[in-house]
Amino acid sequence: MRREALAAAAILPLLAAGCTKSGVDPADLAPLTGEQARSVPLPPPGTDVARPDQPATTAVQPAPGQLAAPAAQAPQVAAVTTPARIEFAPVVGADSAKLQPLSARLAARAVQRGIALVNAGGAPTHILKGYFSAFTDNRETVVIYVWDVLDTAGNRVNRIQGQQKVPAGQGQGGWSAVTPAIMEAIADRTIDDLAVWLSRAGG
Repeated sequence: MRREALAAAAILPLLAAGCTKSGVDPADLAPLTGEQARSVPLPPPGTDVARPDQPATTAVQPAPGQLAAPAAQAPQVAAVTTPARIEFAPVVGADSAKLQPLSARLAARAVQRGIALVNAGGAPTHILKGYFSAFTDNRETVVIYVWDVLDTAGNRVNRIQGQQKVPAGQGQGGWSAVTPAIMEAIADRTIDDLAVWLSRAGG
């Protein structure tokens, strides 16, 4: 628990440092092709030209009328063996008030999966830069999230993305309808997808 708390305390300032409420155009968040994954540098938001014909990684959706399970009820998952050390860069598009549950759950899930998190300047092997957007349509709020995985040279080597949905409350929409449980579910899926990629990539 102490390790998770220390990791969460390290992540939150990094996530919040560059947080904006500008949102991200979902049309600009296409997955990488195999060729791009090897050597494409991180493009500025809104300039991505990755192929749109490959499906995105989709998060597990809660049943209609239900929220995602809170972090305390998340099942234990297998740890991976990896020398990777992950630094989180400031996110773009997320409401700063929603970052605390995201940060805490990223730290907790990373501990479960055996992935080391480091502070800025802590000699990371990879940096995760997040882009978030929340919008409400037909009484349903959708949070779209994208994490670009960068190597130490700033090249984008992987992309993790998906979405979480929640029924919009009366008079609520956008980020005001997003609960801590939704952010925790995003954190779980982010770390789980990262663990799968690290295992396949050999760390």
